[in-house]
Amino acid sequence: MATFAYKARNWEGKIVTSEMDGDSKESVISKLREKGYFVTQIQEKKSSGTMNLFGGGRVASKDVAIFAQMFSVMIGSGVPLVRCLSILQVQLENPAFSKVVAQIRSDVEGGSTFSGALAKHPRVFDNLFVNLVKAGEAGGILDKILQRLAGYLEKSEELKAKVKGALTYPVVVLSIAFLVVLALVMFVLPQFKSIFASMNVELPAVTKLLLALSDTMQDWWIVIIPSLGLVPFAIVQFFRSSQGQRVWDTNILRVPAIGILMRKVAVARFTRTLGTMISSGVPILQALEVTAATAGNLVIKEAVDKTRASIREGESIADPLRNSGVFPPMVVQMIAVGEETGELDKMLMKIAEFYDTEVDVAVKGLTSIIEPIVIVFMGLVIGGIVLAVFMPMLKLVNNVG
Repeated sequence: MATFAYKARNWEGKIVTSEMDGDSKESVISKLREKGYFVTQIQEKKSSGTMNLFGGGRVASKDVAIFAQMFSVMIGSGVPLVRCLSILQVQLENPAFSKVVAQIRSDVEGGSTFSGALAKHPRVFDNLFVNLVKAGEAGGILDKILQRLAGYLEKSEELKAKVKGALTYPVVVLSIAFLVVLALVMFVLPQFKSIFASMNVELPAVTKLLLALSDTMQDWWIVIIPSLGLVPFAIVQFFRSSQGQRVWDTNILRVPAIGILMRKVAVARFTRTLGTMISSGVPILQALEVTAATAGNLVIKEAVDKTRASIREGESIADPLRNSGVFPPMVVQMIAVGEETGELDKMLMKIAEFYDTEVDVAVKGLTSIIEPIVIVFMGLVIGGIVLAVFMPMLKLVNNVG
C-alpha cells in the first residue's frame, strides 16, 4: 500500500489536489473515476514512514502487533494518548519504529487525530489499521479496537509464516543443488576432459553435451555469472509490476497443490479482515473497500470489488461472491447464513478459524509432497552428471576386457 498525490478535475470542472492510498496508480485512478474525477496528474508520494537500510531498518508486522497490544493496555487503563506514545517511543526496540512513533506523537500534539497521524506512515500502518483506529476513535472504543488489531496481526503473521515455511525448504534445497551442479560443471568436468581425450573411445551423447556446456560456461563465465543474478532480479521486478502481478495472481491459483493452499490463505485473510472491520463498527462498503485493498491477490480483489458494487445496488454479499467463482460454496453459504441471522462478523471469524486449520493441513500435505520430489530431482540431476563422467570409463574397461 502506497500514498499517491494527484491532481484531478471533478464533475463541476474544478481542479482538486489531494492524496489517496492504493496498491498502484491504476487502482487509485479507478477509485477516483468512480467518484467522478478525471485525473490529470498522479505520482507516488515518498512517505516519512518509509523505512530502509539508511533510515534504520524496516518495521515488521510483528512489531506493529506488539505496539497495538501495549497501546490497548495503556489506553484501557486510562493513560492519555500522548503519554502512551511517549512511553512506547522509549520502549520500542526497533529504532526505525521509535522514530515513526515520535513523529506520530508530534502530529497528535499539533492537533492531528491519532488515525490521521497514523495515515502519514502507510508503509508501517496500512489502510486497515488506520480505518479501524478511526472507527475506534469515533465509537470511543479505541482500546478494544487496538486489541482486535493486535489479534488480527498476530493471526496474519502466523498464516504468513506457515506459507513461508512450506516454500522455504524446496527453495533452499534447489538453490544448493543448483550451486553443486554449477561447481561440478565448471570445475570438476574440465579435469576429466584430458582423460577422455586419451581414451580413444566414442563418448556418450550426454557426456558430450556436458563437456560442451562446461566449455561454454568457462568461456562465457563473465556473462553467465552476472546473468544468474540479473535474471531472477528481472523476473521479480516483472511480477511486481501491475501486469506481472496480474499474471502471477491469476495463474498461481491454478497450480496444483500450491493453488489450493493460496486459495485457502486468501479466503482466511478475506474473512478475518472483513470480520474484524464489521465487528469494529466499520460500515460494510468501507470495510469491503479496505478488504479488497488488502486482499493480496488481484483475482480476489476484483471479486470483492464486484461484491461492493453489487451491495451498493442493493444486493446481498453472498450472491456476488457466489457468482465470482473464487470463493468455495461452503464459505458463500456460511456468509449467507450470517447475513440472515444478523451475525455476519461472528460467522466470518468462524470461517477464518476453520480455514486457518485448513491451511495447516494443506501446508503439511504440500511439504510431504515437495520433499520427496525435490530429493528425487536432486538425485536425478547429480546422479546423471556422475553417470555421464563414468560411462566413458566403463566403456573403456569393457573394450579392454
